[in-house]
Amino acid sequence: MLNKLKLLLGIPVDDTDLDEKLNLIISMTTDRLKILLEGFEPPEELAHIIIDVSVKRYNRIGSEGMASHTVEGESQSFVDSDFDEFADEIQAFLDSKSDSKRGKVRFL
Repeated sequence: MLNKLKLLLGIPVDDTDLDEKLNLIISMTTDRLKILLEGFEPPEELAHIIIDVSVKRYNRIGSEGMASHTVEGESQSFVDSDFDEFADEIQAFLDSKSDSKRGKVRFL
């Protein structure tokens, strides 16, 4: 996952200067996603969410807590939750888990 994040950020894979910071971002993003998944470990098919949100978080370092910023006509604004755009995928995962927990009743 670290190498994918580095590629998206334009950091050479063999450059290890930021590895500790990037691994922390990945870990924190994974932990937050796990909460949204109601304690389930994020499966491989949702790994793209961890990568995408990690890119956003890395790009906002130094701008934490800021809702918007305007300088000379250039405006930046940040969403309330980095996971909002993935809400449908998260809900679909949760729905699939709740369906698998449902038992079947058999009458003999």
